[in-house]
Amino acid sequence: MAKNITKRSADYSQWYIDVVLQGELADYAPVKGCMVIRPNGYAVWENIQRNLDRMFKETGHVNAYFPLLIPESFLKKEAEHVEGFAPECAVVTHAGGKLLEEPLVIRPTSETIIWAMYRNWISSYRDLPLLINQWANVCRWEMRTRLFLRTTEFLWQEGHTAHATHEEAEEEAYKMVHIYKRFAEEYLAMPILAGRKTDSEKFAGALHTYCIEAMMQDGKALQSGTSHHLGQNFAKAFDVQFQDANKQLQYVHATSWGVSTRLIGGMVMTHSDDNGLVIPPKLAPLPVVFVPIWRSDEEMARVLGRARELTRDWDPLTFKIDDRDQYKPGFKFADWEVRGVPLRIDIGPRDCDNNEVVAVRRDTGVKIPLSMDGLHEKVLALLDEIQTNMFDTAKRRMDERTYTCDSYADYKNAVAAGGFFRVHWCGDAACEALMQEETKSTIRCIPFDAEDEDGVCMVCGKPSKRRVVASQSY
Repeated sequence: MAKNITKRSADYSQWYIDVVLQGELADYAPVKGCMVIRPNGYAVWENIQRNLDRMFKETGHVNAYFPLLIPESFLKKEAEHVEGFAPECAVVTHAGGKLLEEPLVIRPTSETIIWAMYRNWISSYRDLPLLINQWANVCRWEMRTRLFLRTTEFLWQEGHTAHATHEEAEEEAYKMVHIYKRFAEEYLAMPILAGRKTDSEKFAGALHTYCIEAMMQDGKALQSGTSHHLGQNFAKAFDVQFQDANKQLQYVHATSWGVSTRLIGGMVMTHSDDNGLVIPPKLAPLPVVFVPIWRSDEEMARVLGRARELTRDWDPLTFKIDDRDQYKPGFKFADWEVRGVPLRIDIGPRDCDNNEVVAVRRDTGVKIPLSMDGLHEKVLALLDEIQTNMFDTAKRRMDERTYTCDSYADYKNAVAAGGFFRVHWCGDAACEALMQEETKSTIRCIPFDAEDEDGVCMVCGKPSKRRVVASQSY
């Protein structure tokens, strides 16, 4: 076990914080509830941003940027929206040494200010669809915070789109949640349960919300992304109309969707171990590190020279040769381990004699002798194996901890130990609220792949047509 990292079995919550701090992903900021994202953590976010941004643009979306400050009156135009966000809003009342005529809200999300602008940009069906995303920061005054998972300020992307019909908006909302699912599984190596939120859990102001849910190593769920079909609610609030092909005025249909730096927290809790971070190769700031081993200046020159020769044409694969001479190899091994580097390559004088190196996988700890001949291709293949194994391991864990449960008594006894529970629910919000009150768990989603199945609600015994997935969550 790494120094200063609590064992998962002893205190999972403290283990998570220790891994984030020791892996230098983030640190606590002077303002309570805020965090500083350190270079190692920000590099992960840059890789998330780079790959997601490409996926957005491949589907026709473009980026823009909207103001951080929103007139308070904007939020009040959509009643359900302001009711949902009012407790979390930070409000600016003074600026320039004077009391403002109208308070300004630091954006908790940007629907209102974006739709105020869309009113100026949309007049005809030819202006639609409007597919805009922004990468930004938002502020929500959270009472209980935890690095990456829930902070007062966080980074995210938020897509906001306008469409001519209900069907087009529905297609967009559905498409974007599946883009999130594909990204989470292909890049974060994090298996996903995708589905629809209940009305009690949907976004404030939406017709309905789609989500992706991941299972952490302790069996709790983490909502990792959401996509909302907003209908015409915001268009009506901000009078955003267009002239259709028949020259009739219609209100536009809207969506919004987003993921945040919470994904980094999900990555940590899905893959890391008692020795520190484990980062998927596709998102690792540093996928490969060489650790040269020497005992004399002559050996140092030889192994460093050979490592540089081996990596001469390795671009664009990011790698580092750890040539720090103030630290012993054992320190370097532990240092790169706690930072989650997917593949370490050890090279010493004897390895040079034998024309081989030793590759050490971070995901399994397995040491693999590799010939120096064709090393680049072998390293790329190993990184692919690591990425695949990390997903398979997490998927196997999720499958093993997904249960079918019909008894409310059994559910109450089992849910605190973690896991996803496939249960029948009648659709009544009162049963949902009672379950949350008594078990501190919620219905995470109604899965897209849920088949029709007659049953009875485990809480009240009324008829149910399909199973939902419930769990405790972060």
